Amino acid sequence: MAETQDSPRSFEEKLAELESIVKALEEGDLPLERALELFERGMALSEQCRRQLEEAETRVEILLRKGNKVEPEPFHPEDPPVR
Repeated sequence: MAETQDSPRSFEEKLAELESIVKALEEGDLPLERALELFERGMALSEQCRRQLEEAETRVEILLRKGNKVEPEPFHPEDPPVR
């Protein structure tokens, strides 16, 4: 199930799918090929969720650096986090 430009999925939707995959893999009733497919999908979802969390953390850090003034500044996810 590939993500398309027309229908971006929320963090929560991706996390729910990842949890479902983990549950299926933990049950251990899957044929090897299906388990590998799910594992690959799970790894991709894990990476997408990690990136979204890093982006959210960076946005929070930007706001906190402004010190009690809520002045959001442009944030570009492709830029590395400022530490």
